[in-house]
Amino acid sequence: MAQILQTGTLIITLDLGPEEQVFFNSLREKHFPAHANYLDAHITLFHKLPANEASIPETLTKFAERPQIELTVNKVHLMGTCVAYTLVSDELKKLHEQMQKAFEPWLIKQDQQALRPHITVQNKVTAFKAQQLHQELNEGFTPFTIKTIGFSTWKYLKGPWKLLAQYPFYK
Repeated sequence: MAQILQTGTLIITLDLGPEEQVFFNSLREKHFPAHANYLDAHITLFHKLPANEASIPETLTKFAERPQIELTVNKVHLMGTCVAYTLVSDELKKLHEQMQKAFEPWLIKQDQQALRPHITVQNKVTAFKAQQLHQELNEGFTPFTIKTIGFSTWKYLKGPWKLLAQYPFYK
């Protein structure tokens, strides 16, 4: 899918494999408040880049010229009123650092920091509800691996996101 230059905010995510997408989407559908669950499960790499910068799609095309990345889902993490699965991968860490260098002129403070990849499965609930889900998901939790298959760019619409382009990894 070709990138169409737009005004506004551009978000870059790491795409989950199809099975992984179904698994994490089902958790969001079950545990996320319906009124706030307008996004599929995702791994955000960059939160705010300029959507009208022509070099970003070209750069993402180059970064996508690689094999798929495996991540380890290493724990269920409670962040106040949010529950997420944390992810680890030395390969992703190095790739993100290279991407930060490429996008350096446009990075906001949040995107200049080290990546803490995660997939949120519950947010915008009370701390009590989040604690309950955290405990439930932690019972019998064993780390597992997931695959990622490329990058996507999104336009931020003050809540929902609009898919702009996808950059698949070669297999």
